[in-house]
Amino acid sequence: MAEEGRRGEEEDRGPGAAHRGFVTMENLLEKLKLLNYEEEVLVKHNMKSLTRHYFVSSPYLVSNPGEQFYMFTIIAAWLINVAGRRFTEPQEYDEPNATVSNILAELRAFGVKVDFPPSKLKSGSGEFVCFVLDRLAEEALKNRGFTFRRPNYPAENTEEESMMDDDAELTLSKVEEEMIEEADDEEENVMDLEALKLRNAHAEAEPSSKPDDILESTVDAAEWRLEVERVLPQLKVTIRTDNKDWRIHLDQMHQHRDGIKSSLKDTKSYLDKLQEDIGKTLEKVSSREKYINNQLEALIQEYRNAQARLSEAKERYRQASVGVMTRTRVLAEISEELEKVKQEMEDKGSSMSDGAPVVKIKQSLTKLKQEVVQMDVRIGVVEHTLLQAKLKEKSNMTRDMHATNIPDSAAGTFT
Repeated sequence: MAEEGRRGEEEDRGPGAAHRGFVTMENLLEKLKLLNYEEEVLVKHNMKSLTRHYFVSSPYLVSNPGEQFYMFTIIAAWLINVAGRRFTEPQEYDEPNATVSNILAELRAFGVKVDFPPSKLKSGSGEFVCFVLDRLAEEALKNRGFTFRRPNYPAENTEEESMMDDDAELTLSKVEEEMIEEADDEEENVMDLEALKLRNAHAEAEPSSKPDDILESTVDAAEWRLEVERVLPQLKVTIRTDNKDWRIHLDQMHQHRDGIKSSLKDTKSYLDKLQEDIGKTLEKVSSREKYINNQLEALIQEYRNAQARLSEAKERYRQASVGVMTRTRVLAEISEELEKVKQEMEDKGSSMSDGAPVVKIKQSLTKLKQEVVQMDVRIGVVEHTLLQAKLKEKSNMTRDMHATNIPDSAAGTFT
């Protein structure tokens, strides 16, 4: 639907609307070259040069939307700066919608009417991309003081050319007849028309000296005829045929038309005969088709009934398959639960009939008894050690008491 709408818009605008982008892109490229974009943009960003139709959107051209959009934003930002307004150069990670909106805002600031949505520029190619860059390039050229002037064509002398063309037209038929009659080997003695024209031009440029009296011939008539016969082969004029002449094209068109007419007469009978044969064959095919349909009507009806029964059987099979799948899933869940219960019962049965725990308990009791004996021995050793320490401490105290009593008695005796 979008493609049909786009075609309808192009048809409303005219038959040349589809090719307007190509012309706009070529003009844009020339303006960019005038602004020296190769050195100021391409060399700076290490980019390749633009082709003649780089920003044109066409199914016949190879497109790279990401690269074209980045190139569009870089060139647009540079043109806005050249036009005299400050614009930050966009980066690759910037938001495309914001970048396009900023470019269109700057374009409106220059007084350009924008009647299309910003989404038309996100593809990086198309008529609107070329339009935006072309208007920005015009504003940049205005800011740099560049204006386009009308070309100055050199003056041409049309009178001499028209006289020469008239003479050539008058003598063309006679010259062509003479060229057909004469052989090619006589061209060595033929004078060139260009040399003759140059000679006539020099003769006209020289000042003419008109005699005052009437001239009278003093040459014998017989000698005059001999001289004319001798010089006559050198007075022949040849015109070089130009493939661009309209007369040659006209003759070729007449020849092709005659050839087409003669070929049409021969081929028309063959085409009419072919048309008759094709019509007869189509009639035979249609009659055979009707006959076959009448003969096979019963079989076709039976085949349709069989197809209907097959469809019903397939539907029943599908419904039965759905029920079988549901029951199979339920059976799998029940089997899984049953396996879990069996595993639990086996674990409990093995734990009840197994004597390993009793053996482990007996071993633990034996080990505890051994540890108790060891503890009793250690307790006895500790009690013995403690008793010895107490006895030793008691003997020390007794010795200390005797030691204190002895000096007192000795002091009493001395006194």
